[in-house]
Amino acid sequence: MSGNASIHADAAVTGMAAVCGACDAGPYLRIRKLGKFMGKQDVLAVVAAARAVQAAGLTAPLGERCGLYAAVGYIPFETSEINRLLDASLDGEDFSMQRFAAQAFGAINPLLTFRVLPNMPAFHVSLNLDIQGPYAVSYPGIGQFYTVLEEAIAAIDSGIIDVALVGAVADQRNFLVEHHFSRVTPPVEPERLADAAAFIVIERRAEAIARRATPRARLVDCQLDYSPAEPFAGHAPSECLIRDGVTVSGFGELGPASLGVVLAGTERGRLTHRARTRDGFTVCSTWEVT
Repeated sequence: MSGNASIHADAAVTGMAAVCGACDAGPYLRIRKLGKFMGKQDVLAVVAAARAVQAAGLTAPLGERCGLYAAVGYIPFETSEINRLLDASLDGEDFSMQRFAAQAFGAINPLLTFRVLPNMPAFHVSLNLDIQGPYAVSYPGIGQFYTVLEEAIAAIDSGIIDVALVGAVADQRNFLVEHHFSRVTPPVEPERLADAAAFIVIERRAEAIARRATPRARLVDCQLDYSPAEPFAGHAPSECLIRDGVTVSGFGELGPASLGVVLAGTERGRLTHRARTRDGFTVCSTWEVT
């Protein structure tokens, strides 16, 4: 599969925001008690999305004319929870499927599944910003971020929506994700992994200017190619960010949020992103940040 995103000349990025590491979603929650259902990835996504919407000069409810498009990183799981599952599944020293099915899930917090599922960040963002339009959620890397970006641009271009909230989130500093990256070729050291989220708001330029919003960036070009690949077969990934001709370094392994994090941190100039992923994506985009 290959192709270019249909880039509408009148489309503009009016808001951008990114967060890395710990943050507090409390100020952005419509119902604060629902915070107990939120995992780290949910908190990161809500904070980044809400700040991007604020930067665009928009307020909730965003309603039916706003779409949500998100890529979510690998499923997180902590060592303590895995150990509880394992201990409750053992018959002596042997794993028992019967004990796992009958007892193991009762040994962990029943809210845990709500905090780790890939669709939950999108749920919490849509709930707290009252987004009622179309949505797309993909998983787990930068290649999938490009697919949801392409989906958002197509929706804006076709007139299905007026506003697209596009972003990515990754909870990576946990046992399960670190274990996954220790098994790929080449392996990724845990110290390189980071928790991050980034969102951008895309609108038609004319409508943004009409409501006195300032366009922050424009997508100049976007290319996506895909050829199926075996992630554990030694297909080495690569990622490069170039800002005004200078390679950006030190942004670490941010999963699907890498482009958004650097884009949100760019005040002015041209940013080009290129990546080849373990699962077969080759992607490239160029942005003008004003």
